[in-house]
Amino acid sequence: MPELTSPGGEIAGFSSFHIPLTASTVGNGKHVLKNANSFAVFDEFGQIQASGAAAEGLFFEDTRYLSRLAIAINGVRPLLLSSTVTEGNTMLSVDLSNPEPDHNQSHLAPASIHVLNEISLGADALFAALSLHNYGLEHAQFELTLQLDADFVDMFEVRGTPRSRRGVVAPVQLNVSGMIFCYRGLDNVTRRSVVVLDPKPSFTGNRALWDLNLAPGESWAAQLEVHCQPDDRAAHQSSRRQSKAAETAWTAERQAHVTRIASSNATFDDWLRCSRGDLDMLTTKTDEGLYPYAGVPWFSTAFGRDGLITAIESLWIDPELAAGTLRFLAANQATKIDHKADAEPGKILHETRLGEMAALGEVPFGRYYGTVDATPLFVTLAAAYYERTGELDLVSGLWPHIEAALTWMDIYGDFDGDGFIEYRRKSRDGLDNQGWKDSNDSIFHIDGSLAAAPIALAEVQAYAYAAYIGAASIASALNKTSRADDLNAKAQTLKARFDAAFWLDDFGTYALALDGTKRPLRVRSSNAGHALFGGIASPDRASRLGDTLLSPASYSGWGIRTIATGEARYNPMSYHNGSVWPHDNGLIALGFARYGLKTPALHVLEGLFGAAQSFALKRLPELFCGFPRRGNAGPTAYPLACAPQAWSAGSVFALLAAVLGISFVPEQHQIRFFRPALPAWLSEVSLTNLRLGDASIDLVLRRDGSAVATDVTRRAGPIEIVVAY
Repeated sequence: MPELTSPGGEIAGFSSFHIPLTASTVGNGKHVLKNANSFAVFDEFGQIQASGAAAEGLFFEDTRYLSRLAIAINGVRPLLLSSTVTEGNTMLSVDLSNPEPDHNQSHLAPASIHVLNEISLGADALFAALSLHNYGLEHAQFELTLQLDADFVDMFEVRGTPRSRRGVVAPVQLNVSGMIFCYRGLDNVTRRSVVVLDPKPSFTGNRALWDLNLAPGESWAAQLEVHCQPDDRAAHQSSRRQSKAAETAWTAERQAHVTRIASSNATFDDWLRCSRGDLDMLTTKTDEGLYPYAGVPWFSTAFGRDGLITAIESLWIDPELAAGTLRFLAANQATKIDHKADAEPGKILHETRLGEMAALGEVPFGRYYGTVDATPLFVTLAAAYYERTGELDLVSGLWPHIEAALTWMDIYGDFDGDGFIEYRRKSRDGLDNQGWKDSNDSIFHIDGSLAAAPIALAEVQAYAYAAYIGAASIASALNKTSRADDLNAKAQTLKARFDAAFWLDDFGTYALALDGTKRPLRVRSSNAGHALFGGIASPDRASRLGDTLLSPASYSGWGIRTIATGEARYNPMSYHNGSVWPHDNGLIALGFARYGLKTPALHVLEGLFGAAQSFALKRLPELFCGFPRRGNAGPTAYPLACAPQAWSAGSVFALLAAVLGISFVPEQHQIRFFRPALPAWLSEVSLTNLRLGDASIDLVLRRDGSAVATDVTRRAGPIEIVVAY
């Protein structure tokens, strides 16, 4: 992910669009809800910016439609009793009470009024149900107020990007059902936040007031709705009931299609449930199918790289997510050269945005293609989907897009003709670095000097190798024999060149990258681990690379660091130069499994499981700091990390696939487990509704000494389980 500011003060990304540390997502008990193109971030009181400016609000299509939501009893913020997001991320439930009165307040007994605020989110609306009950022994006469505001700032403004001018915010309008906030943007779109309140309060500006008098034991209830309505489309005002029904149907649909996982370890189950719930929440229905949006709050949109990696991580339990991701990216594949968007024919999308600043070109991300790795990953996922499902219809329909991606790799990706895929920014406002470590300081030489473009990243060559091998497999299935032979030959040539140019024998790892003069960046990094994931590493290199990645310099105890300790730019508090990213570790673990390195894969699972236990809800954030594991202390949070984050949520499924060694052979109706292993704290894993074609199976894997045994508990259709050691 781009555009962040590191705690060390340097700009991580390009300075025009960095996120300042004042926008920290850590602390204050943040709660998140998401539905389709809307999401909301609340403080622990279930309020929005009630205690000062923060990265909170109700957002719809990259615009904040509600910037303040504050409840008060007699003018004072209530006392927090508890707040939690329900399992499945469908509702935020907050329990409040009235605090101790001061001498200016009425004689309201402390903690006598209970306030339950239940908040849910529709596709374009927020719903809150307030229930009050007087548990005191006397009549309670008090004023309940609800303050609301809408600033309609663009997400990039929230992230810290300044604007020289904005549109016009109209004065709040009052009507019979509530109030309307309105903004006319510079893009000539009028955006409205339509507030509906029942029962009708009295109003003072943007403050709703109810004068209440509750007898002992008496209850009172109110409903709040906030509808997000841009005028560039037909007005639609969904109801709470409709939204709840849609959410229920969505949950049932996902449960029917996704493999369910449970284990003998209750804490591990909590991590699994949270991760599954986060993926379901972040997954959005598009015209082409399901797509996992990257993360909240900064990246709640379609990112090519993030979606592809998330789909790869969860492919074994959820092929439908991969199918939707492939269709969406194919539909948005670049077809022409557009240097402003870093676009070239065949290139796969990096990011898309729907806000005012993107529409005006104030940020380049309306539809932006500045990523070097999404294109080979697109081909890799297509091949992995075919290998997982055996379904030829999708990949056959995608074949023209696969060929376009391969052509981009050969012509535009390898623009100097040396056989490696490089990147060099063409957009004036685009990203300087265009791999997954896209901070402006993340690609450097051993002395700390920044590498000059064009840059060939180690992991991108691995993805390209996997893409050539995978595309060859699809070509063979489509009876394109000569094309398959050509692609396999390309893969082998790339593998030999990669080993010769990137292997650092004295370091026991692959170079981070080659710079514009083809000089290797002699830096120990997690990027090298992706060579195992892609399969480009020579078998005799894999074991040494595993030792390097699991050495104390690289492995923090919680996971593999992006950059090893001792490197010139190592900083455990940086975004990309020493932190730990769960998705990075998930892909590396899959690489370990590919080469039969189960012990390193188990170490990575062990570390991230320990980290998950220390975060709220067992939710792994986008990243965390790379400090060494210290006694009973948990990992150190990174202040700007998204949580939830799709590819972090997917990491547990990648890790479990790695240690179980699961693979699929559709033509033989087989599900295979190669050298399955379970850690000491996990004696049993059950898989329910594991699907292969039209058949499905339930099974239990049990650790038996150093081996793992399987027990099939249900079988529907032809599926054979094969365990190999």
